[in-house]
Formats: sequence, C-alpha cells, structure tokens
Amino acid sequence: MNIMRLVQVAKALGMTGQDLRRELELVDFGVKHTDREIPDNLAQGVARYLARKHNLTVDFSVFGGEGAEESHAVPADRSKEVSSSPEEKPEAASAKEIHILRKLTLDDVPRSRIAPLLKPKVKLSKEEQEELLREKRAQALLAKKKAESVLQEQIKKKEGPVILPVQITVKEFSEKAGVQIPLVIQALMKNGIMATVNQSIDYDTAAIIAADLGVTVEREESGVRAEDIFSRNLEELIKDDTENLVERSPIVVVMGHVDHGKTAILDAIRETDVVKGEAGGITQHIGAYQVEHDGKPITFLDTPGHEAFTAMRARGAQVTDIAVIVVSADEGVKATTIEAINHAKEAEVPIIVAINKIDKPNADIDRVKGEIASQGLQPEEWGGKTPMVLCSAVTKQGINDLLDHILLLAELHGFKANANRRAIATVIESHLDASMGALATVIVNTGTLRIGDAFVCGGTAGKIRAMVDARGGRLETVFPSGAVRVSGFQGTPDVGDILQVLSSEREAKTLLKELVEHQKSQKKRSFIDLVSRLSEGKVRQLKIVLKADTFGSLEAIQTSLERQATRDTSAKVIHSALGAVSESDVMMASASDGMVIAFNVLIPTCVRETADHEGVEIREYDVIYKLLEEVGELLQGLLEPEELDRVLGHLDVKGVFYSHKNEQVVGGKVLDGLIKRVLFKVMREGKEVGSGRITSLKHVEKDIKEAKEGSECGMRVETSTPIVIGDTLEVFAKEFKKKK
Repeated sequence: MNIMRLVQVAKALGMTGQDLRRELELVDFGVKHTDREIPDNLAQGVARYLARKHNLTVDFSVFGGEGAEESHAVPADRSKEVSSSPEEKPEAASAKEIHILRKLTLDDVPRSRIAPLLKPKVKLSKEEQEELLREKRAQALLAKKKAESVLQEQIKKKEGPVILPVQITVKEFSEKAGVQIPLVIQALMKNGIMATVNQSIDYDTAAIIAADLGVTVEREESGVRAEDIFSRNLEELIKDDTENLVERSPIVVVMGHVDHGKTAILDAIRETDVVKGEAGGITQHIGAYQVEHDGKPITFLDTPGHEAFTAMRARGAQVTDIAVIVVSADEGVKATTIEAINHAKEAEVPIIVAINKIDKPNADIDRVKGEIASQGLQPEEWGGKTPMVLCSAVTKQGINDLLDHILLLAELHGFKANANRRAIATVIESHLDASMGALATVIVNTGTLRIGDAFVCGGTAGKIRAMVDARGGRLETVFPSGAVRVSGFQGTPDVGDILQVLSSEREAKTLLKELVEHQKSQKKRSFIDLVSRLSEGKVRQLKIVLKADTFGSLEAIQTSLERQATRDTSAKVIHSALGAVSESDVMMASASDGMVIAFNVLIPTCVRETADHEGVEIREYDVIYKLLEEVGELLQGLLEPEELDRVLGHLDVKGVFYSHKNEQVVGGKVLDGLIKRVLFKVMREGKEVGSGRITSLKHVEKDIKEAKEGSECGMRVETSTPIVIGDTLEVFAKEFKKKK
C-alpha cells in the first residue's frame, strides 16, 4: 500500500492544506484532520469526492498507478453527458470505482435539490407579521406556564397552614410553603418588591404573597427560651392560647409486677406477639406505638417497668397522661406493684387498675381489690374513684373494656394540644445505629412534626430526615401524641430531652449555642439546691423515700414524719419499703425533688454513685429520735424567712456637692451607729420621702468601708429623690429571720 501526504492531495485539488483539513472535518472519511499522510487509494477517493462536490479539476498524475492516466476529473454537471454516450459506456464501466463509507449531512446535499422541498417565502403585510408575532409569544407563554406547572407539581404541597417567623428569607419561604423560588420572586415583583433568594422579608409581606400563591400561613409563637429547654420545662414550652387547642389522643403507660402480664396485655391490645420474640418474655427496650379503638387513637408507652418511667420523669419527660397498673388476680399486690402505684401517684396521673389472669382457677378478685384499696386506690364499686377492669390477656376478655375506660378517662380530663404550631416532642428512647446514625423515639407533645424540620434537642441539633412508626411505615407528618422514630440527629440525645422545632437551621444553631453556654454556667444539682428551691416557696413539702429494716420501724418513722408538719411546710413520704436502698428509690427521689432516708439498711456502692450523679441526698440513721430531729431542723429551714430592715446608723446631711439625674454627691456627720455602702432612707421632718443606695464612701480623699459615730464623710449615692441640706439618711441592711 502506497502512502500519500495530504499536502500532495491539496496540491492536486488546487487548494490550500488548511482548506483540505476543513473539508476532512465536515465529512467522516476515516481520516483525522490532524493526520499528515493517508493511503494512496483513499487519497484518490477523497480527491474524486471533493472534485465532484466543488467542480474542480484534479491533477491525477501526482497519484501514480491507474489513476495517473487521467489528466483531470470530469465535472459533476457533465458526468451524465459523458456517461450517456454509447461509445463511452464501456470505457466508463471499465473505470475503477472507489466507494467511501461516510456520514451525510444537509451540507452535502446541493441546495438546488433542497429548494423544491422548501415552502416558498410569502411576503406578509405588517398586520400579518404582528399577528404572527403575537401567536408565537402566546405559544411561548403557554409553554412556559405549562413547564412551571409541571415543575410545581414535583414539589410536595404542604398540608395545613404554614408557620412563618417574623423574618424569613425568600429561599426559606419557598421551602416551607412548597412553592418554586421563581414563582415566589414573581409574586414579590407583582407587589412591587425586588428581592433575591437570600434576602429576608417580614411576615406581613410573606402573608401577602402567600395569599397570591394560594398558601395559608400563620405567625409563629414567641421565641423559645434556652433555659426552658435546658431545664426541660415542658409545661412552659407547650403553653398555648385556649382557642388554639384541640383534642388529642391520650398517652398511656402500663406498669406493674414483672410477671403479672404487662406485655401480654399490650400484645392483646395491638394484636401482635412481642413476648415470643423477646428473651424470657420480658420487654427489652422502651418503645411507643398507637392503636385505634372505636376510631380514636391511643398512644401506649411500652416501658420495661416503673424504673424506666421514673427515670424519664427524673429527666423531665412528663409525657404520660394515664397510668395502667397491672395486677395478677391469682398473686395479688406485690412489692413491685406498690412501687408502681407510688410512682404513678407521685407523677399525679390518673390511674386505672387492670386485674389480669381472671381466667385462672385460683383467682381471687375481692382479695386483690382489698390489697389495692390498702394502697389508697379505692375501687369505683366501693365508692372510690379508681376504675378497676377485669381482664385476661389470653382469652382477650375485658381488653375492649380496658380501652373504653382509657378513652372515657381521656374524655373526662380533656387532653388537648395545638397542632398548628412548631412541634415539641420528648425523647423516650435513643441509640446509635451503624447504618442510620443517631436515632431517637419521640412522642410529640404539641404541634406537627414534619420531614425537613430543623430542631434542637438537648445538646445536639439536626434536621428531620426520616420518620418511621412502630409498624415500619414511613411518615411525612406526625400530629400531637404521635409516637415515631426519628433520624437526623447530629449526636445521640438523652432520654427525657426536649426536641424543639425551629424555623430554620440557622436559628437552631443559634439556640444550640445558647444552650451550650447555659449548660456551662449551671452548677451541679445538690441537696442544698433542693432546700433552696423549697425555701423559695415553690414547693411546701419535703418529699422522702423511706427504707427501713423492719416493718415496725418503717411504720413508726413514717407516722412520726407525717406529724412533723408546720403551718407552711411538711414532710411527705412518697414511698416506703423494707430492704436496701435501690437505684429505683434514688430515681424516684430525683424525679420528685426529694431525698432518701435509710434506717438500718445497706446502701450499695452503685446506688451511691447514682445518687451522686443525680444530686440526690441519702441520709443514714440508726436512731429514730436523731432522724426526726434532723428532719425537723430541715423543715424549720424550709420555712419562708421573714424579711427585716436592721438600722445601722443615721447621717445628718451638711452639704450637697453634685446632683445629676439619679446620682448625687453629699457630705455630712454621722449622728449614731455606722455608715456603710448599703441602702438608706431619706428622712425629712420625721417622714420618709425617698430611698437609695450608697455606692462609695470617703473621708477627705481616702476611700473607707465605714464611718463611725461622730465622724464626717462624703458619699456618692444613687437615688431618684433630690437630697437637700438638713435631711437625715437612715442607713439600714436587709436581714432574713427564720420563722419559728
């Protein structure tokens, strides 16, 4: 195979090398425009094609071989004439043909062949041109609106009103309302407002454009305080106007002795078989789920026992509305049952007693009712207020009756919440998953929790990524009393932490910084803090968990403690039992802001560590009178102190040297007592005309701490009352005297 340079081909065609390379780019000959050499037969094919295309004369002598006999190419428009001659046909047939595989484009087709296929141009009048232009614009506008509508349908429409803060960016408004940013900007422009995606607009402006876009909006409530979230003050956080509240489903906790059938009753309620899938038939985790009865939802908090219930209470998780105490009809009330009853009573929640296993032959229902009544829960049929439902988890007898009682009790108490606000939820379970990261099970206390909500929770923040219910179904929204597992935490939250939804991730980060700073400034909880909180008058009871070695000592101490009550304070034994102090006792005292008294019983090391961590005081005694004496002293300390003014001395004002607004400089002579940098009263002609505080005290040019009787001094004071020469300043100090 002979090789030929492209420069030679260009020379044979009578064109420049650059023109030849441009032609090679237009048609795929299998030759790159950067190649310098090509095979001889391909070079002849390219030359013949370009000669026909551009009607060129080709010098084939440069190719050599058979093609060299031809001195020039036959023009394309004369090819038919030459081949139509009978004498030339054999010669044409014998000529060597070259077939080239290439792509064809419209540029390869002569314009003369395309022209007949094109519509002839018609000259339009000016009116017709304007009409045609209007039609094109209308079609373009219609296509644009159709594209926008299709794009708009791809965004998930928000259900219900959208909660907006006082200030919000255009981008955040678009995300919250479920409206495309171009439509939001277009609505702003219609109302004469030019704003970019990152610029902020106020609530009134947002409400106007929301009305244009068909979106219902509401102004969000006032800002959340970091101290309320840190202290888990759920009552303050969920406070709302009465007109905004609607009925919500009750949240129920089931407690009782470990072998009396708590989980079996829950299985019968939700018609699942959890027991078989768990070791020993004991619930291994904290969970929550919803069931429906008569078309009304009920949320059940499935805990391992009253210990977990109290642990959540100790950490601020006041989420339970109703407590169901399960008691076995054949075994009766156990020590664990009494603990569960005391925990529920201390939480101040309505109680329903479910007497289980009534299908057993040795069931004694009347004995069980009597034992429950001895714990302060009188059955309704005995004239009391505690509903007692007879049921069997095995035969399903009484299960519907139990659900009816729960709904009736919920209706009587009227549990309500506001669904149209930013959600507040409480963490009842959390763990770290290897694939999904930090997960937490939460119960929504108020508001509606949605996918994409930014939030803070304890010492972490995040954004709701996914929500899954107890059955594994994915949810987009969760209403008050709903239980759901949430992913999207930046760190694992603690049980009892409050999840507070905020308007944006930026606000969440700001609030999180405040929470961290607030946490740094807080001191560790101690017994002294407990006494201080009680002495402020917020609580008038010293709550005590009492443990003793014998029943006689337990009863005597409890009776004596309850007698040690004053007009303002008292001691209340919230739980008493025999045996060593347990972690459950410590957690109950922690949840109730109380203390533990141990009389002649052991305190394990692990319990002491728990008490130290929770800031709970455990006091040990072996003599009853010493116990009662110290508790009496504590109660005296809890009495609200009486505030008194102790007069320190008097000063006769001899001169006023400076007076400006609420600040004055005066001088005088000490008539009696001492003059210190404390409070004073302005006495004029025997009457009090004002008050103030001494901020600095001097003798000549020297600062002094006090001025004694007979000496002279000058002082700078803060007072709104103008002091004049001849006034007497009565200096006094505040004192607090304990009541007896």
